[in-house]
Amino acid sequence: MKPQSFQISVGPLLYYWPRQHTIDFYAELAESAADIIYVGETVCSRRHELRADDWLDLARDLRAAGKTVVLSGRTLIETGAEAHALKKLCAQDDFMVEAGELGAVRHLGGRAFVAGPHINAYHGGTLQWLASRGATRFVAPLEMDGKTLGRLLAERPPGLQAEVMVWGRMALAFSARCFTARHFRLKKDDCGFRCIEHPDGLDMRTRESREFLGINGIQVQSAACLDLLAQAPELARLGADVLRVSPQSAGTLEAIAALAVARVGGKPAAVAPPVGIGRCNGYYYGQSGIELLEAVA
Repeated sequence: MKPQSFQISVGPLLYYWPRQHTIDFYAELAESAADIIYVGETVCSRRHELRADDWLDLARDLRAAGKTVVLSGRTLIETGAEAHALKKLCAQDDFMVEAGELGAVRHLGGRAFVAGPHINAYHGGTLQWLASRGATRFVAPLEMDGKTLGRLLAERPPGLQAEVMVWGRMALAFSARCFTARHFRLKKDDCGFRCIEHPDGLDMRTRESREFLGINGIQVQSAACLDLLAQAPELARLGADVLRVSPQSAGTLEAIAALAVARVGGKPAAVAPPVGIGRCNGYYYGQSGIELLEAVA
């Protein structure tokens, strides 16, 4: 394999982990091969192990370690307090922001930002519009197949970087309802913060006990862990500038290391997701997302 030119990113932590566990995780990321690290609470504003100031402190520590840091905003804004927090996030000018929804784009007022994966940029016209409003990078939709992705990257305006998620459970849908609270027959506003007991979300299975989906608060996730590590060189050739790893309780650092090997032309070792979670890459090949197909040489 020839060396490839791409940066490695780590997306925002989607799960509710204990405070010290989270701090320790980011300390490990500071020593990893990741170039770009996204931080911030993107799923539930009620989570309180780390507050906004704590995320900023982590961001500063990571920047001091030589990482490029991006602050990620919420994807679903439901209350006035959340809208105010988003506006405050977009008003700070110490770090670039990843816009999870279009309200953030408006608040940023033309300043540089990253368009997150749920902005739904499916064609060149959308990319042109985002770039005109300050986007310097966009994250491709998670369910996009490789051929469509290649066409989209060819249509992007000059100077707009492309980021593609290659490892981790995929957030597929969002709801005002908290699925984790409902699972435990609790009200959303009196949930007991049960999601902290499930560091990779909760599994949903069919009556035949087959993996179906995962739930993580207001998110519906893929049951399996996306694994496009073997496709990293192909993605780089298509024009992906950044390849993203989404944090899981196990395998995250190994996935980063695998991408670092692929970047210098080596063959990355297989990376196991957390116990009980399978692997998938079907979307990339235009198949059912839950499928796992071998990379074509």
